[in-house]
Amino acid sequence: MLVDNGVNGDSRVQKQARSAAEAGFDVTLLGRSPDNLEHHWTLGPAKVRLVPMKIDLSKRPHEFRRHPLTAPLAYPPTGVHAQRAQAVKAWKADLKVKRAQNPDGVNRMVLRAEGLAARAAGRWVAIRRGQMVRARDARKSLETPSDKLYTWFWQRAMGDRSWRRIEPGLWDWELAYGDVIDELRPDLIHANDFRMLGVGARAKIRAASEGRTIKLVWDAHEFLPGVRPWTQHARWRIGHMAHEREYAPYADAVTTVSDDLAKMLQESHGLAETPKVMLNAPAFEHGPEDDEDVPGVDLRAMCEVGPDVPLVVYSGAAAPQRGLDIMVDALPKQPGVHVALVTNNHQSGYMMGLMRKAEELGVRDRVHLLSYVPHWQVVPLLSGATLGVIPIHHWPNHEIALITKFFEYSHARLPLVVSDVRTMSATVRATGQGEVFKAEDTEDYLRAVQAVLADPERYRAVYDKPGLLDTWTWDSQAQVLIDVYRGLLDQA
Repeated sequence: MLVDNGVNGDSRVQKQARSAAEAGFDVTLLGRSPDNLEHHWTLGPAKVRLVPMKIDLSKRPHEFRRHPLTAPLAYPPTGVHAQRAQAVKAWKADLKVKRAQNPDGVNRMVLRAEGLAARAAGRWVAIRRGQMVRARDARKSLETPSDKLYTWFWQRAMGDRSWRRIEPGLWDWELAYGDVIDELRPDLIHANDFRMLGVGARAKIRAASEGRTIKLVWDAHEFLPGVRPWTQHARWRIGHMAHEREYAPYADAVTTVSDDLAKMLQESHGLAETPKVMLNAPAFEHGPEDDEDVPGVDLRAMCEVGPDVPLVVYSGAAAPQRGLDIMVDALPKQPGVHVALVTNNHQSGYMMGLMRKAEELGVRDRVHLLSYVPHWQVVPLLSGATLGVIPIHHWPNHEIALITKFFEYSHARLPLVVSDVRTMSATVRATGQGEVFKAEDTEDYLRAVQAVLADPERYRAVYDKPGLLDTWTWDSQAQVLIDVYRGLLDQA
């Protein structure tokens, strides 16, 4: 099983690996190491192995070159600019000491001349560094005329194989995982999402040349044309889509996260069968073997608030398109309400900016940053909240699926406040388990939250309806995966 992250924090792949292993398959889950070391642990009977990965090929040739025409004075991109800037600061610091040692003006003219020279050197360093930064930023988006010509040429010359030129960083994943997969000699590869599709397909091709058969399952988490690019440059989506088109035909079976996405994948790749849908529902049975050694989780204790304090929670990745800003923006008009953000990477630019905003609005003391917990503890943690919020913006992939936190909030029996993205808002309106607001509209968000806070038990009562949560469990979803595996291996 392949995934393009460090496994921790990815509940879907953790549940897949453990459930497959408990069903009798010998499972090794390969992920990316956070450092230069290999890491090993287990998820139930499944083995986890994180492999080191270099990212040298993700860098562009122009990042290593000077720009003599557009930035003739720029420093080379070697890091020398930082050394020069520090050298000038050290020079100026030494001058301060010299002046302190000569309070009576001895050698005053010499020191004044040296001070002028130091300031001139500092100005020269700033000019050269400024040119370097501007030249680098001009190419960051890869939308200069020469960049667009490069992209166009390789698309025309190589077709779907053009990702090798347009997005060569995809080879970094192959170089990290490929040899490890060949050593394992698997009968089946489960490739999670678009980066791992190519890694799995190439392993299948190599195995076939040796007379071995590998079955390839592609688990598509996203509809790539609708993904917000993960980097700023214009080639990211073009290159990844070409890569996906090249290797999609090698998949023996495709699974995904929603019915809408299944239909879109079938149409865009001409798949013979509609992909099987596997919802990312909670897995209550995946706790540790010895519960006594694992501390419990109490959301209100972590936030240091009492049982009667209105506590609004968001759980999941933090990024601008996730819409967390609205929860902070609304707090000045929500006296007494507290917000708990259970997110990743609290030191990211986005999260630090959000906390600065909370400070400026005078509500920082009512915003609580919490770290992820193991996936089997998420529902117990969330159950301490008054309501759960999903404020995501309108992006194509946000419209087509019920996302992980929707199921987690539901099993925590939380009233929901969700933005009006298509599938999720339609479900909430149909079940009555919460309120819908217009995405990015603070006033409408305030209305929806107030409606829930006025009578939360009305929304919680919906979960008493027989059968509502039965299919939103991992137990029922894991069987889809097991059936796919067994069906493919029976064909081998």
